[in-house]
Amino acid sequence: MVPLFPWKPLLLFLSLFFYEHWISIPSCNIVPNSNLNRQENDVVEEEHDNNEVLKVMLVANLLLLGSDTSFFNLYFRDHYMSKVFKKSFYSLKPDMLLVMGDVSARGSTLTRGKWVSVLHQFHGMLGPFIELPFHVVLGDMDVGGCSGLDSNSVYWIARSFPGLDSSGCGGFDIDNVSFVSLNAVALLCGSNKLRFSVEKAVEMERIDSWMDTEKEMDDYGEFTKISDSFGRRKDSVSSGLGPVLLLHFPLHRAADNGGCKEGNIVRKAHVPLRQNLNALESSRGFTGAPYELSHTIPPNATQYIFQALKPRIVFSAHTHEFCDHTHADGTREITVPAMTWKARDDPGFVFATFRSGGNTVSVSYCSLARESHVLIAYTSILLLLLMLWLLANKPYNMCI
Repeated sequence: MVPLFPWKPLLLFLSLFFYEHWISIPSCNIVPNSNLNRQENDVVEEEHDNNEVLKVMLVANLLLLGSDTSFFNLYFRDHYMSKVFKKSFYSLKPDMLLVMGDVSARGSTLTRGKWVSVLHQFHGMLGPFIELPFHVVLGDMDVGGCSGLDSNSVYWIARSFPGLDSSGCGGFDIDNVSFVSLNAVALLCGSNKLRFSVEKAVEMERIDSWMDTEKEMDDYGEFTKISDSFGRRKDSVSSGLGPVLLLHFPLHRAADNGGCKEGNIVRKAHVPLRQNLNALESSRGFTGAPYELSHTIPPNATQYIFQALKPRIVFSAHTHEFCDHTHADGTREITVPAMTWKARDDPGFVFATFRSGGNTVSVSYCSLARESHVLIAYTSILLLLLMLWLLANKPYNMCI
């Protein structure tokens, strides 16, 4: 028998171990802000270590299945994402986690018992993030489409996550940065009563912003009192000085200004975005929705949000792809990609750093390993182990 050195299988196992460690570490690249000139972008990067205020990791579309998950999802895909959360926590050292919707793959159809299993899986996947402040935005996979959107179900799901009211909206301040999250699903649903609850939440936030601005500007005599007419007020908050807005659905984009800045930072998906969205439309319950563009907030609601909140930056999700878009009024919107192999071959997430009270935001796109590459690597290693085993057990004639 040909002698087989015992270090060969050990070397392969060590290679597999280090490979698994390496692929779970995200690769992050800063996305330049087109609203800033080159010099200002350079200053932002130089101050990265000296003037950080708040570091936030944003993920989307985890699509967890709870107790209904398959063996492959549980011990491969979800296991990998758990390691990514852990490695991201220790390498990026974020102060907060934002989940931009679709925690569950089919939460709107689950019983409450099944939802509890999804929540347990979600908390287990967070790992060390469970010790940090985190906020969850509701997605259409979580609460359903317009045809099945129920206020009681939304309330039950919303109370399972911190900081959400009965309509699935929330507002909070952390390190002098204000955040507002809206139940964007309700904004697509016409006369649904949850829509009016969301609009009420927007109005309350507008009033809070007005009062804060009055307090800050009164001493300078620059404050202009707004009228009492609902929806017709002259907003005192300047554009881009409002809260950070969190939505699951992207805001409407004009046809002449609808491009996404991706460049070499973001890898393109194999399947076109529109094809992905059309395939998901019926399962998400938006067939026959009152708006033609059922994958973005309608134009009237988008305009209302801009006028009422004056967001300094918007974070959205839903499309599974990263997008850096600047609206006509200069508001920057970052669409967070899906962070799961269940949605795309090359998942990712966004890492944002807020400085100077949130007025300056540095955004990084963090990419993860492709599932196809990982499967090829694992298959190759297993085949090598099989070949070594066969060689070790194959009899040879030692005679010359």
